[in-house]
Amino acid sequence: MKIIDRYILKSYLTRLISVFTICMFIFIIQTFWLFIDELAGKGLDIIIIGKFLVYYSPKLIPLVLPLSVLLASLMTFGSFAENYEFAAMKSTGISLQRALFSLLVFHIALGIGTFYFSNHIIPYGELKSYNLRRNLAKLEPTLAIREGIFNEIGQYNIKVNRKYGDNDRFLENVIIHEYTPNKENNIVIKAERGEMKNEPTDPNLKLVLYNGNRYEEVIPKKMKDRQRVPHAKVAFEEYEMNIDLSQFNNVDLTEEKVTSSYRMQKIDQLRISIDTLQRKFTEEQDVFSQNFSQHSMVSKIAENRLPLVEQDSLPEDILDFIIVDLDWKKDRIFTQSISKIQTSIRDLKAKRLQFFSFQKLINLHKIFLYEKYTLLFVSLLLFLIGASLGAIIKKGGLGLPIVLSVIIFLTYHYIGLFSKNAAEDNSISPLIATWLSTLILAPFSYILTKRASADKGAISLYDLFSPFLSLLKKLPFPKKS
Repeated sequence: MKIIDRYILKSYLTRLISVFTICMFIFIIQTFWLFIDELAGKGLDIIIIGKFLVYYSPKLIPLVLPLSVLLASLMTFGSFAENYEFAAMKSTGISLQRALFSLLVFHIALGIGTFYFSNHIIPYGELKSYNLRRNLAKLEPTLAIREGIFNEIGQYNIKVNRKYGDNDRFLENVIIHEYTPNKENNIVIKAERGEMKNEPTDPNLKLVLYNGNRYEEVIPKKMKDRQRVPHAKVAFEEYEMNIDLSQFNNVDLTEEKVTSSYRMQKIDQLRISIDTLQRKFTEEQDVFSQNFSQHSMVSKIAENRLPLVEQDSLPEDILDFIIVDLDWKKDRIFTQSISKIQTSIRDLKAKRLQFFSFQKLINLHKIFLYEKYTLLFVSLLLFLIGASLGAIIKKGGLGLPIVLSVIIFLTYHYIGLFSKNAAEDNSISPLIATWLSTLILAPFSYILTKRASADKGAISLYDLFSPFLSLLKKLPFPKKS
């Protein structure tokens, strides 16, 4: 390696490591504040909190590294241009492409390393961080109760519509399923609101419910009495419950129950999962289509499998409608037909939501798979953009380069974010969504590199519209007389 290559590589790597460290520290602090409610107030030592941050940090690399590369390249080559080091290089016959050669090789190696990192380290970190976070939630029942879903706490399954107040201790619209010793759900409690009261030293959680009802299914010993389905209902204005929390302090934080999420899978596992889900999705669609067609007379007629002239094959209610002239019977047939159509519409809507969720799950697997490949090229393209812009604007330091880096990176990030959100509901292909921001960067980096190599400076409005102006001049417009 020549002296000039070592000098450029050293200058760039010094800034890259510094910028990456600072950005990573900022993102980790932001992550800590994001999960502060789940980490604070549980008596956790610094080692457990540090483990969670270490496990969570790998997924920040695909976000931090491109930003660091863009900012470091802008600062490095902006400083070279500002201090006339580029002019000295060019006077000795070293072009911009030659100056970039060593760093291009470095970023190709960096892209391969990032690909390996995203395929092995990030899934492992996701596995550890997700399960640790899930286990930490068991240490504090108020945090374990999430809004809108049933949360199992001991022998109770609790659902609340909303939590509010200090430490989210006030509950709104509470539903509790209590498991009896025979592991059956025979007791249901519903209340308009509730309040959780417990002391740090108290092994029990005191839950006070207001304005509700308690329903209990009574199971008689005689089978004859069971057919009557006896039950008890009690209305209350205030109802106190004590939930044993002694088991919450005996949580195994190393337990890993969830291991099959798409974020925890490598490329080979994702491909197998996508293939399995796709085949299952197709099978469910075919089964539903066949079952729906068998129960739908309209679909049979539309497919010409049941001509109207074959009256022997028509359902009895349609034959009655054709043969019978009684108005009351026709009204009954109309009512039955409307009821069947409404039932079919409800089935279609329910199945549509189910298929939508299934397709969304498949798309999420595909997005996460294709994202691993985009990391091969993102750092290289952002480096070319940053180096070219630095040579054009001729500004180093922390002023203008930071502003330009943030604008370019946010543009790249939000294009990818919006396209991936569109791909989740199948509006666009997941393959196009994951590569869209990269495909937009490619021509942009080529144009900037070409202009920087030719010393053309920044792009002006005239440069943008000059091709159109040249085209207009060639058009045969009528001349003024």
